[in-house]
Amino acid sequence: MQISKRFWIFPLFFSAVLWLSGCAQVNSAMIQAGFAPSPYYHLGDTQWDHGGVEEYWFNQIPSELNETYRELYSRLSNQEDEGELYAGVPTETFWTVYHAVLADHPEFFWIDSNIEVTESGLTGEVIAYKAASNLPVDQRESVRMQLEAAADECIRQIPQDASDYEKIKAVYEYLIDTVDYQRGSVNNQNIQSALLEKRSVCAGYSKAFQYILHRMGMFCTYVTGRTVSGDDHAWNIVRIDGQYYNVDVTWGDPVFAGQQEQQQTLVTSYNYLCCSDAQLSATHIPEADFALPSCSDESYDYYRMNGLYYEYFDYDTVYSALMNSVWEERRYVTFKFGSKEAYDSAMYEFFSNGMLQDPAQYLMDLYGLNTWNYRYNTEEEFHLITIYWRSE
Repeated sequence: MQISKRFWIFPLFFSAVLWLSGCAQVNSAMIQAGFAPSPYYHLGDTQWDHGGVEEYWFNQIPSELNETYRELYSRLSNQEDEGELYAGVPTETFWTVYHAVLADHPEFFWIDSNIEVTESGLTGEVIAYKAASNLPVDQRESVRMQLEAAADECIRQIPQDASDYEKIKAVYEYLIDTVDYQRGSVNNQNIQSALLEKRSVCAGYSKAFQYILHRMGMFCTYVTGRTVSGDDHAWNIVRIDGQYYNVDVTWGDPVFAGQQEQQQTLVTSYNYLCCSDAQLSATHIPEADFALPSCSDESYDYYRMNGLYYEYFDYDTVYSALMNSVWEERRYVTFKFGSKEAYDSAMYEFFSNGMLQDPAQYLMDLYGLNTWNYRYNTEEEFHLITIYWRSE
């Protein structure tokens, strides 16, 4: 039996085997019936110590699956890559719980993409599992220490009195600055790729982001879905002062953006740092079995917070921002507008009505040149225009 759901993010294959030793079936049946104690959970008990991490997906799955989640978490924490499963569930339900455990816990870095399950010939429930791993047991402690050191290197660079937003932004920028987007990179579905090999894809970026925030005691969950072009994708949701925000580190990386646009992209994109669902929906489509937190607030939009947001197009205001950028010898200037109408007005004034002539003339005079070439980047879905000042 194969499960292909979310193949790229969680390519989980379930091989159902309809037999197991009689002892295993008896053990599972006795524990499920309450005639024998489970070493992993108590029937009906959903309160437990999970290392201080707020597990979003544990809290979303039906309460009757909490025991299965708890058992899988405990087994994987004990590095039991295979074993009997006492909290019996059907195969599809097992997949749901397994996905929830991995989505909540990026620290299970050795778990690979394949898992086999054994079903009972009597009940059809899963009574054993065998997860593939990418690392032998005797090497995991060493790698775990390396991963913790890599995460702590990032954390040490963040001031202790930083706000939650500043911490999130710092981790976002750290991963963008230190990791390159590379399809086919080693271990790209777990945190080893981003934190140790420094090459990854969306799963590695997102899990590394989640892992570092968890080490700082902050809420961060892992989200899977697809882009509007149909590609499988992963990103995160964070929380600041009780409000939730989307974060997509991968799409902030200029290496990734340059590959997507097939051109050199010079700067980090902040479109996907603490953005709302309304902003994210232009490019991302979440696929979740359960409800995601609503991300409706835009208070921490990067452009709003840094004076780069313009609700309306006002010629004098925008002209002053253009001139200030060249007087201050900045490499580029960015404008985010509050509506398509304002964006269209800026596009017309910039590129059809000569609004860029004065700043270009200033730069020519400054450097003693007869011509000045600049490049620009536009993102209509975000009403965003960036002008890069540079000579050829």
